[in-house]
Amino acid sequence: MPAEVFEAQIAAFDELAHEIEQATTIALCAHTNPDGDALGSVLGLARIIQHRWPGKRVACLLADSDPVPRLYRFLPGADTFIHVDEYAEDPDLFIMVDLPHPSRLNEARSLAEQAHHLAVIDHHPQVDKVAEVSVIRPEAAAAGVIVAEFALHLGLELDEDLSQCLMCAIVTDTGRFQYQNADAEAFEIASVLVDAGADPSEISLHVYQSFRLEYLHLQSIVMGRIITFDEGRVAYSYATHADLERTGAHPDECDGLIDIVRSVEGSEVALFLKEAGDGTVRGNLRSKADWDVSRVARALGGGGHKAAAGFTARGSIDEVLATALPLLRSLLDGSLS
Repeated sequence: MPAEVFEAQIAAFDELAHEIEQATTIALCAHTNPDGDALGSVLGLARIIQHRWPGKRVACLLADSDPVPRLYRFLPGADTFIHVDEYAEDPDLFIMVDLPHPSRLNEARSLAEQAHHLAVIDHHPQVDKVAEVSVIRPEAAAAGVIVAEFALHLGLELDEDLSQCLMCAIVTDTGRFQYQNADAEAFEIASVLVDAGADPSEISLHVYQSFRLEYLHLQSIVMGRIITFDEGRVAYSYATHADLERTGAHPDECDGLIDIVRSVEGSEVALFLKEAGDGTVRGNLRSKADWDVSRVARALGGGGHKAAAGFTARGSIDEVLATALPLLRSLLDGSLS
């Protein structure tokens, strides 16, 4: 890590610690449709605060009405998450985790904007500064990396439960250390977490080796629909709302389907679309080469990282494809503005 980046992060950590010290009630919340990094980082941060500042009232909130996804319910403390409408406090401090802007807080957005103080811990690029304290480093492989470094900065002794939560965050956001973001820092922090008691095999068992038969039926449908173009450099597929209803698969089980599309030999960019029942389509984009898929995501109202991004658009699968595919062609031929 460059010295200036390290110094900026240390200063931000000190500011965050000061805000936590001044607060009595603290709400932690990640983005809607939380993934392993979001959930693991929130639980890890909650445990850090409870260990370092034992008198604080800390709540782990879910930004929407869905429960914790089944694959992540094994995480220590997963049963402490509550829906935002069940939270009766007026928090002194609201900390957004794994998102740079309240727009993805869904039902929790108003609570964040009304909180006495707002902070953010994230590894996504920030366009506008929205919080009093921002611990944001886009170069980090996962929000869990930053949370782990916060614990180390505070001098905390990492316990097994904290380490497991943060290990899950890093494992899932690096695609089991297969994505381009799996850098030396991610491996170094993972090593520290394993030394402290994290069990990667348990994470793998629950997240990658416990698929319901209903999901596997959906996976076979998605695999059968994969289409490539531009000499195989782009691969895409989709799942309709009817597919989910017919197979019995749950929407929160679909996060890994983009990796099925991404695995096509010769593909450099992958797109997976999932149709919801409310007239919207959720898109996931991945890059195996040096293409910045976040540019396509931003053009569709979303965002993310260079190699992994997403968006939500109104319309049908066909309508979203009609918009997204030309953008992908423009990305590859260099004409995307």
